[in-house]
Parts: sequence; structure tokens; C-alpha cells
Amino acid sequence: MGPVDGIFALRSHSENRMPAQENRIVISLKKYLDMEPDRPGASQPDSSELFSATLESYRSTLLAMGKGGARACPALGPDLQQTLASLEQRLTHPSVPALVRETGNQVEEQLQLWGGQVAEYSKARAHDAKELLMVLARTAESVGERDQRYANQFTEFTGRLQKIADLDDLSQVRASLVKRATELKTYVDQMERDSHESVKQLRAEVSTYETRLKAVEKIALRDALTGLPNRSNVEERIESRIAQKQPFCLVILDLNRFKQVNDRHGHLAGDSLLKHFAQELRANLRSTDLVGRWGGDEFILVMDCDLPGAQIQVERLQKWVFGEYTIPLGAAKGEAKVHVDAAIGLAQWQPNETIQEVMERADAAMYQQKELAQKSTP
Repeated sequence: MGPVDGIFALRSHSENRMPAQENRIVISLKKYLDMEPDRPGASQPDSSELFSATLESYRSTLLAMGKGGARACPALGPDLQQTLASLEQRLTHPSVPALVRETGNQVEEQLQLWGGQVAEYSKARAHDAKELLMVLARTAESVGERDQRYANQFTEFTGRLQKIADLDDLSQVRASLVKRATELKTYVDQMERDSHESVKQLRAEVSTYETRLKAVEKIALRDALTGLPNRSNVEERIESRIAQKQPFCLVILDLNRFKQVNDRHGHLAGDSLLKHFAQELRANLRSTDLVGRWGGDEFILVMDCDLPGAQIQVERLQKWVFGEYTIPLGAAKGEAKVHVDAAIGLAQWQPNETIQEVMERADAAMYQQKELAQKSTP
């Protein structure tokens, strides 16, 4: 597979909702690169159109890298996905080579930073597992030493019993047997006490590490910024509903004009807005509903109800969650007020439908609403 074919394969996996115009651009790029310039009658590609097609492929690659990072490491990937999506948005309007080079440098810097964070995260998880294995190894070693000690004692005990057989005096035999029986009971009682103590100690240590591992697992299933369930967590719970044939509706929220908040006030202000919005979502949902961060400025809701019931809840969220938010800008800049709303995609799961199919329908509904909003904006 050639480089261009690789671009097409990457886009087919990462951009299922690619608009028709982007399809035409990428097809044009492939046609130009496959051209034989020496063939008679072959026309030379237009440089501006070729640059535009190349830029579109570059933007799609950034989005695909972000999604791949989110799936590879759910605990750290969403932040990388958000950053790459923000860089991709910078290339939306006609760009100049200097901006493209600057974006490339920032992408390289972000990937190196993310790679280091993932390495440290994996190292910490491996350390926890190693400590647990060491506890089990030490316990096994102590049990082995105890068993060896008792083995030596029983060997000596057997030797003493054999000497009893050589005694001719029955009274001496009886006295020796009583004494040896008392010794044997002492050994058995001591072994029982040691066993109980070893098991008790092992249970305490395993319980401690089990608690730590559960805490690590909980962190791995949560979005690091908002504290909401992350993408892999939500997908797992959707799959569980599908396996049990439990009716539900999906709602995808994509914040409008979020890039403007980042551009005007900085990424820290954008992060603060995402956290505040996530808190409002969680506070205004029913206890039976699930809310998670899907990635970047997208959130997902899973509602255990039919379509009319989900529409009622969506209208409630539009009334109580959308609106004006106050975000801190730091001690020197004070605060800023921003209006927050979102494009909404709603879909009800149909029997025998896969998670990909119901997600695509909700995603398509959300993008349709976003496009309508953009067209109506002067």
C-alpha cells in the first residue's frame, strides 16, 4: 500500500462522517499523485488545489491521531485528543506554510509530552502489580521455610519413634509413646497457629493491594479533567445494555464556539469551562442516566428511556444547563462570562443494532444540527 493509499485507509477508519466535499478533495489528491507527468496529454496539477487537498488530509490525520490516543490510553488520551483537535481547527481557514510548520512543531511537542506521560502512567501501574507479586512471593517463601522446619522436626520425631521399638520394657515403651504423642500434638497445634497467622497476614496484605488496584482501575475509567466516565467506560456500559437488550437512547453534545474560548482566553480557561459544564450536566440528570466525556468538547449521555422521554430530558438540559457561565482567568485577568450551548444528536437504540450503528445515527443528527446553526449564523 502506497502513502496515499495509507491516507485513504486512515481516513476511512477515523472519519466515517466525512463530507462529500472532503471526499472530492482527497480523491483529487490521489489522482494528482498517481498521474504520469510524462504521458502525452497529461495536465499538470493545480498547486493551490493540491495544497488544499494535502492540508485536508493533514487535518484528518491529526484527528485520527487524537482518537487513537484516546483509545490507547483512556486515562490520558482525551487531553491529547482535545489538543490535536484544537490544532486541527487552526488549519480550518486558508493557511500559509509558516502556520503549517508551526502546527507541525506543536504536534511533535504534544506527542513527545504525551508519550512521556503515558510511559510514567504505565510504569506506575507496573510498579503496583510488581509489589503485589512480591507480597505473594514473600508469603510463599515463609510458608516454605515453615514447612521445612516442621519437616526437620518430624524427621527427628520419626527417629525417636524408631528407637522406641528397640525397648524391651513395656512400661518404658508406654511412657515413651505418651511423651511422643504429646510432642506430636504440640507440633500439630503449632502448625495450625502458624497457618492461621500466615493466612491472616496474607489476607491483610492482599486486601490492601486489592483496594489500591481498585482505586487505580477507577481512575483508569474516569476522564482526568472532568471526572466523568471516559469513552471506553461509556462504550463498555452501552455494550452491556445492548447485550441485555435493554432499551436506551444516546445523546451527543458538541459545544458550540468552544474553540473561540480557547483562542480568546487560553486553554486553562477552556478546561475550566469543560469542568463546570460537566458538573452541571451531572447535577441535572436523573440518577438512572449516564453522562461521560466523549473527547475534546463532546459529551455523551445514555438515557434508559424511549425517544419521547429522552426528548423531554434534552429540553430540560437546554433550559437548565445551557446559558451563561463564569470562568476564572487567573489572578491578573479576573473572570470572563461566556454563553454555552451545544449541537445535540439524539438516537434511540433499535433491536439488533450495534453500538457503531446507533452512534453513527446520533453523530449524524448532531452534525446536521451544527451545520444548520452555522448556516443561520450571520
